[in-house]
Amino acid sequence: MHIRKYDFNYSRRMFMEKTLRGSASAGVLCGIWPLLASGKDLMKAYPDELVSIEVNTKGKVKPGDVITANNVEHVKHLLTEIDFKQIKEDGRKIIINDAPAATPDYLFPLDYYEASVRNAGRAGFDAGGNLVDSKGGGKWIGGAPFMDPKDAVQAYANMTYSWGRHDFAQYAIRDWDINPDGSQAYAYEFLWIELNTTNRIREPRVFKNFENLLRLNTVLFTSPQEQAGSSFLSEWYYDQSKFPELYGYMPLFRRVRQFPTNQRFEPLVPGITMFLSDAWGAGDPMLTWGNYRIVDRRPMLVGGSGRNFFEGIQPDGKPPVHGGPKGQSYWDMYMELCPEALVIDSEPTGYPRAPVGRRRVYVDARNSMLINQITYDRRGDLWKTVIATAGPKNNGKKALKNSHGHVEWGVQTFMIHDIQSNRLSRFYLAPQITGGHKTAFEADETAVYDGFLTKQALTRLGAA
Repeated sequence: MHIRKYDFNYSRRMFMEKTLRGSASAGVLCGIWPLLASGKDLMKAYPDELVSIEVNTKGKVKPGDVITANNVEHVKHLLTEIDFKQIKEDGRKIIINDAPAATPDYLFPLDYYEASVRNAGRAGFDAGGNLVDSKGGGKWIGGAPFMDPKDAVQAYANMTYSWGRHDFAQYAIRDWDINPDGSQAYAYEFLWIELNTTNRIREPRVFKNFENLLRLNTVLFTSPQEQAGSSFLSEWYYDQSKFPELYGYMPLFRRVRQFPTNQRFEPLVPGITMFLSDAWGAGDPMLTWGNYRIVDRRPMLVGGSGRNFFEGIQPDGKPPVHGGPKGQSYWDMYMELCPEALVIDSEPTGYPRAPVGRRRVYVDARNSMLINQITYDRRGDLWKTVIATAGPKNNGKKALKNSHGHVEWGVQTFMIHDIQSNRLSRFYLAPQITGGHKTAFEADETAVYDGFLTKQALTRLGAA
């Protein structure tokens, strides 16, 4: 029997071959790097069954369809096992969006993309495994270090060294925490600030001469009143074998204290399912984890559409929800077909007392962004999932633009479900939260540093 080279299963065979080789390089009909470098639609690198949901499901699902327990079997191969379980057993649904042209402005912030193209081919690792500029010497100079990653470590470097693809980002986040019976346990508002001190795409190339650091990250809770002022500051070293310094301010104790490294695997406040270790699928320095390996690659449904940017959709500012025992567990999420996802496993080799035994991340091979993360406990049992959506902040009604006139790009929503306790937290980026804090990607960075990113700032914020 003669098998045609480009039959319906050609991509599946190609993915299997790449996985066996441990390759992270993206593309089936051709590599995506030449298309990325020229600003073209990356879908040209894939056959029809990886571009069209209708072709992929042989006509059973099309854009505009709503996936529920009644038809989820048609897309089971495009979901994680927890996604499938949520839809099949807990009333979750997803809305299929027509995948738009996968051009650079859809997959990246444009200035980050431009820096990635400009610096292509310069990235390498030193003897200690840290990212360097192999041509100019010294630390990495900004953008994705490996636009065409060759293995799991290179793909993870893309995720770790610049979480949100911005030098500075301030996310105003609203969170609802759901009890196992489907009732609301808590509702929080918090500010998440991240500022890269090195690996920057704009001037200054090193912020405040912090050459030994990679980033500063503060989480500040502003609501409800009993948690307002609680804050956490992480100081990340550029050396990815070093643990971040973690400080926190609790209004009850009225002082800043330093937390142990394993605090990264615990909830920050009561009821929330988010750990610092969960951030972006790369919440810990990459050399404190190990045994990175690509275990699979396949198409997946991904929440990349700007339609998950909720601003302006509802008068009260609250996104629509559904599912669970009381109809308030899950966002109404638009998802589309991602032609190629890397499935990467790793283990917390630097944390002997970590409750996590293994982490599995599903990564969009086109831009190395997190699609989904699943963690397993030390027994190897399923524990938590992190479902993230990211893309241009333009829902067709309102766009968030930067000072250059470009539509901003970044995370839109995420959900974290602890399936062992059946507790779920759902988050979205709001335009503004209690205290007047706004989502922003540009600011006076020195003022932000002084106001939010020092131990003294934590004390002032807690006393305010």
